[in-house]
Amino acid sequence: MLIVKEARGSVDAVCQKLAAAAAANKFGVLGVHDLREKMAAKGIAFAPQCRVLEVCNPAQAKQVLEADMSISTALPCRISVYEEGGKVKVASLRPTALLALFGKKDIEPVAKSVEDAMIRIIEEACA
Repeated sequence: MLIVKEARGSVDAVCQKLAAAAAANKFGVLGVHDLREKMAAKGIAFAPQCRVLEVCNPAQAKQVLEADMSISTALPCRISVYEEGGKVKVASLRPTALLALFGKKDIEPVAKSVEDAMIRIIEEACA
């Protein structure tokens, strides 16, 4: 269900590499959520760093949305960069597993293509 890989470098450095890898794989970063910062703004102390990057390939998103607009609830793809046990990790839900929940067999090739790209993006960012 998950893609998880240990990264080299700081959370900041990995996030920068992740954005570059996304662009190299024809994905854009739509937003970045810094969970420590968001929680602090609400008065909640949260020690570990965790950033969630929302990434999207517009052409592939269009294909799945045209098949079923309810899939918009699963878009954009999210990649988390976080500290755990003194290490930096990068994780994402597998698009094939997520989109399988919608029962649309005709979008399986798109989900596989997106998943392959997400794996490449994560591997490039973790190198």
